[in-house]
Amino acid sequence: MKILTTITVKQILTEKSKIELYERFTKRKEELKRELDQLKFEMKRMEKSKKYSSLMLQHYYDKEMNDRHEKIKILDFQLEQLNLLPIGTELKEREVQGLVEVEVGDTWNEVMNGKTIIVKDGIIQEIKEG
Repeated sequence: MKILTTITVKQILTEKSKIELYERFTKRKEELKRELDQLKFEMKRMEKSKKYSSLMLQHYYDKEMNDRHEKIKILDFQLEQLNLLPIGTELKEREVQGLVEVEVGDTWNEVMNGKTIIVKDGIIQEIKEG
């Protein structure tokens, strides 16, 4: 019988992956800044149209802008941490779902501990049990 289980994917930090992560974080931060500018522009345009309540508009746009500011703060923190991490560090990248074969007599805890896939520069280096 096969069951669905969670598989952890970890990335080994290399010079190449560190640069890629830095670029990804920086690019996302720039996208968020552009979204903030767009929200400010939209808010002013909506206020001029006078079709909606000023208070409702202010509340909506404040919430949206605060969300972006929080995401930027998180990205700043991640960039700081990335600079501190030594090459060779294993970073949890994501979790994926996978099928695992189970049979009578298997140890349940070992089956449920799942597997870990170790990736280095986009190439699978190791698959660990439990």
